[in-house]
Amino acid sequence: MRVGVVGAGAMGRGIAQVAAAAGHDVVLADARPGAAPDALDAMGAALSALVVKGKMDAPTRDALLGRIITTDAPSAMRSIEARAPLVDVSAFAECGLVIEAIVEDLGAKQQLLARLARAVPAGAILATNTSSLSVTAIATACPQPDRVIGLHFFNPPPVLPLVEVVPWAGTSSAVHLDCVALMTAWGKTAVTCTDTPGFIVNRLARPFYGEALRIADEGSADYATIDWAMRTIGGFRMGPFELMDFIGNDVNFAVTRAVYEGMFHDARYRPSLTQQRLVAAGLLGRKTARGYYDYRDGAARPEPRQDAALGARIVERIGAMLINEAVDALRLGVASAADIDTAMTSGVAYPTGLLQWCDTLGAARVLATLEALHAEYGEERYRASPLLRAAARDGSRFRT
Repeated sequence: MRVGVVGAGAMGRGIAQVAAAAGHDVVLADARPGAAPDALDAMGAALSALVVKGKMDAPTRDALLGRIITTDAPSAMRSIEARAPLVDVSAFAECGLVIEAIVEDLGAKQQLLARLARAVPAGAILATNTSSLSVTAIATACPQPDRVIGLHFFNPPPVLPLVEVVPWAGTSSAVHLDCVALMTAWGKTAVTCTDTPGFIVNRLARPFYGEALRIADEGSADYATIDWAMRTIGGFRMGPFELMDFIGNDVNFAVTRAVYEGMFHDARYRPSLTQQRLVAAGLLGRKTARGYYDYRDGAARPEPRQDAALGARIVERIGAMLINEAVDALRLGVASAADIDTAMTSGVAYPTGLLQWCDTLGAARVLATLEALHAEYGEERYRASPLLRAAARDGSRFRT
């Protein structure tokens, strides 16, 4: 099967590399003239570095690159509505699967998939790599919307194993099953979730950042101490503030805002004013050399307060919020218990699945933490999931 990828940025070229590595002929296109060939050059340089390190041999590299065809959009092709360059969709006429990885703009994605639907074979699958937009809204703008599905890869696609497979209510069961099988054949860990804001990972991870910001804002602990607690006591690879600086505060804030708005302003997902101010000030993290921490030459990294009791309270509080979110996602049918835990361990390298963590701690203990926070603050953000209450009451477990 020939695979098409639209968008030659980091995500698009990574997806193209994964598909080519799995043995597919790949068509890689971008609306910006020269972007697709440039992406292929960058891919070649990255793969050559692997050859130098002995992680890949030259024939394998050459065969992989040889399976990728790049195509440019004619510079004259422009959308009247968006005044933006358009991809030449005729290049995908022989593709059985086309994955779009363009800008996170609903109108642009709807327009692209509607054009692709008319250019590809009737049985071809159309997939969106969106991380924050509604798959339903994208699909319903297309002819034959039943063949549209979300395939959310994580960056960088050649390295991170997780793919969230997101069928909307109208996706055919055959398309869904075919995509799960195909992602597995590509060596990916495929999890299925409903078309809900943030899908699994971006939805369930919100308290990791949001509750850490609340703790810092109220003065209970500083950034360095919270990060220390989550790393050394919680077992996370990075603390929330160093991770936000790594991701980029603009990116993290945009995802939080998208989930908050998508969930009709549910208080559990409310964005932080502190992060909004950092974004407004251009303090985006490592890429601007300043964020929650100062990365400029000569800047001293603040030392954490290594208080074991304080650290345990921090982990207990953030952990309870994360677990509650996972339990409620299970209650609402966002994904299965196994897929929820797999998504968090494979997609963002959590030390354990959140539902497994709940089983380890006990639902009653998690509920007690949330009820104490709700009693103290009186805010809806600390409301416990009814499923967590039921588990605490009857002693049931989610994974074991």
